[in-house]
Amino acid sequence: MLTGKQKRYLRSQAHHLDPIFQIGKGGMNEGIVRHVVDAIETRELMKISVLNNCLEEPKELAQELAEGAGAELVQVIGRTIVLYKESKDHKQIVLPRA
Repeated sequence: MLTGKQKRYLRSQAHHLDPIFQIGKGGMNEGIVRHVVDAIETRELMKISVLNNCLEEPKELAQELAEGAGAELVQVIGRTIVLYKESKDHKQIVLPRA
């Protein structure tokens, strides 16, 4: 579980990132979750955008995606989701202490 200080730090790091995946009118599926799991292992921190034609709420999608990928939900702002998961092999981000 991330503390407020850690989330604030991760939000500052994610500010300059571009979204890697887009969720459209097809909504969530296992393929998206699988791709997110693979990508987040190498990147640790990622943005995902939810397109306007997606019928599901971004906050609900974010919760499902975080659970499916085993990641921490950092932020949902507008239609953008920010996820974090500490990498086993490609550790790049050092979180501030709790």
